[in-house]
Amino acid sequence: MRTLFRCLLLAGVACLSSCLTVLKPAREFTQAPAPDAPDYRMEGNWAALPDRRDSADVVPRGTLLRDRQRDAPADVFFIHPTTYYWRRQWNASLTDERLNRFTDESTIRGQATVFNSTARVYAPRYRQATLFSFFDSKDESGREAIDLAYTDVKSAFQFYLDNYNQGRPVIIAGHSQGTVHATRLLHDFFDNDPKLRRRLVAAYLIGFKVKPDEYQVLRPCEDSTQTGCFVAWNTVAWGNTYEPFANGVAVNPLTWSRDTVTAPARLNLGGVPMDFNRLDKRVVDAKVQDGLVWVHPPAPKGYPRFLLPGRPELRHSFHIADYALFYANIRQNAAARVRAYRMLIGGQ
Repeated sequence: MRTLFRCLLLAGVACLSSCLTVLKPAREFTQAPAPDAPDYRMEGNWAALPDRRDSADVVPRGTLLRDRQRDAPADVFFIHPTTYYWRRQWNASLTDERLNRFTDESTIRGQATVFNSTARVYAPRYRQATLFSFFDSKDESGREAIDLAYTDVKSAFQFYLDNYNQGRPVIIAGHSQGTVHATRLLHDFFDNDPKLRRRLVAAYLIGFKVKPDEYQVLRPCEDSTQTGCFVAWNTVAWGNTYEPFANGVAVNPLTWSRDTVTAPARLNLGGVPMDFNRLDKRVVDAKVQDGLVWVHPPAPKGYPRFLLPGRPELRHSFHIADYALFYANIRQNAAARVRAYRMLIGGQ
């Protein structure tokens, strides 16, 4: 799996032209049995839970950052992105220990940990749709695989509400496929439920297009401490675009505003590369343009572009590094929104 991951995603490594083709499952969705549905009463069906040791508890090596979940005043429900690229079936099995380990060592460590200074991290495993599902334009199999994945996410969130939340404020966060599911979750649980919406600190809908008019009530955040709102962005190299994500909601992760003023790199508190072994301060600048976030490519190594055969328009995308480039700023912002939320609730 690691070899295939590098074939698809890592900058500077030659991609095989057949990669995307070989990722298509051999049978259509309706002809292939789905993996067994998860039972979220079982701790093994969670990638992260706050009361046990897991990959959401770590911080980048050599930094002063600390995991503070034990006393955290809020929760985060984190939905990880696609880590399943195989063609064996349209949806991943939760019994695949190799895949689970890869998920934990990549996205839980590299993304979910950004919240562990201010929130208790809950991250479900789910029957994620294989990567090809998002490029399947010829039939319904990809869409059906994504829908099946969402049924697990929805079930996990309901279990979280019934058994873990206990009325605590909550952050909803995702990336890529995780954001597809998080966007739906906000529709199903928050947009039309004022009582539950009052518990929402904010949603981080990163790495997929979110329309400005996506919701009836929920709106994009306009500053760094607004609560009950959502932020979103997709990162591309300066001066470029990626049409499928263009003209969506874009919040600048260095200023937390939606204006088009360039935020200089000095405002970047630190990115964390894929190896999770350092904090690179001032790693990139950021500017909102056409519903995307432009950055000048970082000098340090470890922040890959999204290389995919047959998709030359993706060569400018820093999709893989949407969290990594702004790691310390997201961490600080989550804490700031939780503080603002507690002050607001305390003042009511």
